Amino acid sequence: MIKIEKIHHVAYRCNDAKETAQWYQDKLNMKLVLAIAEDEVPSTKAPDPYMHIFLDAGMGNVLAFFELPNSPTMDRDQNTPQWVQHFAMQVENVDALVAAKASLEAKGVSVLGPTHHGVFKSIYFFDPNGHRLELAANIGTTEQYQQLHSVAQDMVDEWAETKKAPRHAAWLHEQS
Repeated sequence: MIKIEKIHHVAYRCNDAKETAQWYQDKLNMKLVLAIAEDEVPSTKAPDPYMHIFLDAGMGNVLAFFELPNSPTMDRDQNTPQWVQHFAMQVENVDALVAAKASLEAKGVSVLGPTHHGVFKSIYFFDPNGHRLELAANIGTTEQYQQLHSVAQDMVDEWAETKKAPRHAAWLHEQS
C-alpha cells in the first residue's frame, strides 16, 4: 500500500532560471535552496541541458522550475482556460492576504481579488513565466469543511453523470 508523506516538490518550466528565482525571492520571499544543472536528463539519458531550481515555499514545501534552453519557446495549454492551471499557496489569514496584495501591487504586480470562495478567500496574479499563482486564506469552520467532505464523492458521482454543477455545496457561493 502506498502512503504519501507529503509533496516533495512541484516543478514547472520557466523562461529564465535566474529571473524566476529573483522574482520569487523579491515578490514572495521564497529563498533559492537548491540548483541542479545537467547536460543529460538522468531518467532518459537524453542529451538535453537544463537548470533545475528549487525554492522554499515554507513548511517543507518546495516549488521548482526547469529552464530548458534547447526546447521550443514555452507556452501554455491553449485548450485550457488561463484561470484553470495555477498553483495556490496558503497565507495565515485574511489580513495577511490583504497585506500580500498590497505588497505585490507596490512591487508592480497586477493582482485580482480578494475573491470569496465560501471557505477561503484568495488573490490571483502571474509570475514572469505566465504561471497563474494564487494566495489563499482559509476562513471556513470545521463544520463547513466536514460538510464539504461528506458530499464530495456524491458531487463527483453526480458530475460524472450530468456534467452539471451539483448543488450539494451551493451555499459556498451564496454567502458573502
